[in-house]
Amino acid sequence: MFKEYDVIVVGAGHAGSEAAAAAANLGSSVLLITTNIDNIAQMSCNPAMGGVAKGQIVREIDALGGYSGIVTDKTMIQFRMLNRSKGPAMWSPRAQSDRMMFSAEWRRMLENTQNLDFWQDTVNEIEVKNDKVIGVKTALGLTIKSKAVVLTNGTFLNGIIHIGEKQFGGGRIGEQAAVGLTASLVSLGFESGRMKTGTPVRIDGRSINFSKLIEQKGDEEPGKFSFTETKPLTKQRSCYLAYTSLEVHDILRTGFEKSPMFAGRIQGRGPRYCPSIEDKIERFSDKSRHQLFVEPQGWNTVEYYLNGFSSSLPENIQYAALKKIVGFENAKIIKPGYAIEYDYFPPTQLNYTLETKKIENLYFAGQINGTTGYEEAGAQGLMAGINAHLKIHQKGDFILKRHEAYIGVLIDDLITKGVDEPYRMFTSRAEYRILLRQDNADFRLTPLSHKIGLASQERMDKVISKKENYDEIIHFIKTQSVDPSEVNLMLTKMETPEISQKTKLLNLLVRPQIRINDLINSVNSFSTFLSNKGINLDETIEEVEIFIKYESYISKEQEIADKLSKFEDIPLYDSFDYQKLQSLSFEAREKLTRMKPKTIGQASRISGISPSDISVLIVYLGR
Repeated sequence: MFKEYDVIVVGAGHAGSEAAAAAANLGSSVLLITTNIDNIAQMSCNPAMGGVAKGQIVREIDALGGYSGIVTDKTMIQFRMLNRSKGPAMWSPRAQSDRMMFSAEWRRMLENTQNLDFWQDTVNEIEVKNDKVIGVKTALGLTIKSKAVVLTNGTFLNGIIHIGEKQFGGGRIGEQAAVGLTASLVSLGFESGRMKTGTPVRIDGRSINFSKLIEQKGDEEPGKFSFTETKPLTKQRSCYLAYTSLEVHDILRTGFEKSPMFAGRIQGRGPRYCPSIEDKIERFSDKSRHQLFVEPQGWNTVEYYLNGFSSSLPENIQYAALKKIVGFENAKIIKPGYAIEYDYFPPTQLNYTLETKKIENLYFAGQINGTTGYEEAGAQGLMAGINAHLKIHQKGDFILKRHEAYIGVLIDDLITKGVDEPYRMFTSRAEYRILLRQDNADFRLTPLSHKIGLASQERMDKVISKKENYDEIIHFIKTQSVDPSEVNLMLTKMETPEISQKTKLLNLLVRPQIRINDLINSVNSFSTFLSNKGINLDETIEEVEIFIKYESYISKEQEIADKLSKFEDIPLYDSFDYQKLQSLSFEAREKLTRMKPKTIGQASRISGISPSDISVLIVYLGR
């Protein structure tokens, strides 16, 4: 019935969808197996993509040739650039999506991807021969052969849903859990653990009094995620802000004795940075209120998502507390909040390619690795799909370093440090975040992806053209002088000192009060130069401005990255005998032997490895 595939992808969430698309677009024959073909790339939790650091990841996925940015652009109902009041390294795009359109568009794009087949079934066993994966077995009793397998099971592995004292199996509400695969992997020698996540009530918007809430509109000039020619929004839907109160907290506390979290029925560790409402009022008992985000689920639905109100308390407690929130006095619940507990596999069992160390050609991506978030999952899926294709076609690994991408930071953190709670990306995790801005993801990553054959020639040509325009504008700004008569009126208006003699545009643009558009509108030679070149201002101007204003910081960070990379890439081998290096601390010998880092750089980031331990290794290697 089935041919032997190059790659089988198990699970069609965000990780699985990106993995399948990447491997297929690179030329591998791919089978995507999912328990429900109607729920491809389902937005199981909030109907949004991007956010702080997560928006950078979506732009990186897009720059590499993934689909998440394109799908988001085609289905978003609101766009906001977060952190505009901070430096550009912190600017993070975020979009509200129509969740039904999002899933449908993902399915449409996958169905139009060559080399990709689909099968609705549940995988409950991995087929292995001589420590190498050779296929999967399914709940329907089928054995399907392949050269590589990518597991992206999300929250479905032995998933248990909790609502108060009720608990039942499920990968998300209304869908059955995947049973058997964890046992199969554990029998092969893998270590597993349990994690927990949650989701809030869904509410009928017709029962919400929006006049009592704070409206949160999208940007006046909405941006987008993809570097392709997707269309920007012309109309948007608003979100709203609401707040809990002490009365709400008191009602929620009445259900604590029936809370599966406090009663100990949930053993898995929940996300620190996206806790349930009961966890928040317990941990932050000094707070009299907590902010909630009221988010529409789409263009043509009355369903709203109450971000910040995740709960596994009994339905009646959730409902009673909800009705005490201002604006929700008459609220009707469509679906209760719930917690879900599921199996994961500590990612220290993986290589940088996301291939498992124990079984060759077996890859893990997404929540199976202990992460949380659509964006983190999609990034891992993309990288696993790429590397699965490259491995079976005897090509080199595709690995992004920490100074090259947030995706590089994500994977390095996972396999080097491991996780003890669901991992979420933040800008603070990236030591080179000035280099890893959302605006320059195409410059950073499209050439790398084009080299392996994923990013198309059309994408590469677009980056080359943009870079030429970018360089020409910077050269003009650095070499062109302007007369006082052209700019002094504007300088006075912007409350910055006038000039008394010809001055380089560069010296004006570095002033914090001056934006590049101020100069374009005031200096005829600048606007004429741009119009004569036919330069698309929307694509280049903001990026040029960021570079000019932050050039010294960018250069310094790049210098540090280059200096550290001298040691970063010194290779270490799996056969390296750390026990014979008595100058290493006992802890270092133990952890290096267990973790088997690939490079000095990776070794330096293992918890418990000191700078002196790294010095010992460098001296021993003759460096």
